[in-house]
Amino acid sequence: MEITHIEHIGIAVKSLETAIPFYENVLGLKCYNVEEVVDQKVKTAFFKVGQTKIELLESTDPEGAIGKFIEKKGEGLHHIAYAANDVQTSLNEVSAKGVQLIDKAPRKGAEGLNIAFLHPKSTCGVLTELCEDPSKKQV
Repeated sequence: MEITHIEHIGIAVKSLETAIPFYENVLGLKCYNVEEVVDQKVKTAFFKVGQTKIELLESTDPEGAIGKFIEKKGEGLHHIAYAANDVQTSLNEVSAKGVQLIDKAPRKGAEGLNIAFLHPKSTCGVLTELCEDPSKKQV
């Protein structure tokens, strides 16, 4: 597997309306994209810090993954995402090494990325996401 960089850090928040001003007014970052990912029951807001992004995640449904996370653990760090050249190949490699997968195949995520998650039981307790930008895929 070839990891190129930390793609983003996902942070679960109760409200983007409340959280975005903190990141903009206190930390001095600029929110450059807000979008809803309907099939994941989440609304996201993105900020750039160098090459890495911060992704704020607001649940649009209490039964969605972020809704359940906030109900159980409250707001805070949800996942770390790594950029990979080929998510499917990476999934195959880590699965062969005994890593428990949440996603056996990539799916569409925010910003048009192909994404897949590895189960925290196999990743030292950290929900891990692999991301691939299909527009930058090396052939």
